[in-house]
Amino acid sequence: MLGLTAMAGLARALGMEGRFRVSFPEGETGVWALGQNSMSHDSPDPAADRTVHVDQYSGRVLTDVQYADYAMGAKAMAVGIALHEGQMGLWNLLVNGVFCLLVVFTCVSGVVLWWKRRPAGALRLAAPPLPADVPLARGVVLIALALSMLFPMLGLTLLAVLVVDLVLLSAVPPLKRLLG
Repeated sequence: MLGLTAMAGLARALGMEGRFRVSFPEGETGVWALGQNSMSHDSPDPAADRTVHVDQYSGRVLTDVQYADYAMGAKAMAVGIALHEGQMGLWNLLVNGVFCLLVVFTCVSGVVLWWKRRPAGALRLAAPPLPADVPLARGVVLIALALSMLFPMLGLTLLAVLVVDLVLLSAVPPLKRLLG
């Protein structure tokens, strides 16, 4: 059986630079596994992702799966995770930081806008009055339905809010006065 030093040397010979992972064979029929991927923070470049299986006795490479071998969904996931975690460099960290600041701005501006439109003198969590010149747009409902189909958790959240609004608030008058 080949040893850890031989596997580390093979990984370097195959081009795995920096961090990589070596998994020992399990049992007499197991194989060595060499891996380097961005999802494990071994490499900041998803295109360098690679998994190699090696025969534990001969050192022959049995499989060599690289980024180019991934299906389109797997490629998108590998790149998406690296972007989401800010691994692609300083520009990626800056873009993620700006996005986070925009989320904070949206939260703060939502509270400010509610405060400006709340019913006069109301210190309760009342919804602002609906302006008379804004009809309920069917397009908004269709967009919400389409997004709910595309993102099921959004759909479940919208259903939960609707159930709370229709069932809970109508059943508990003090809660309806506080929030209504």
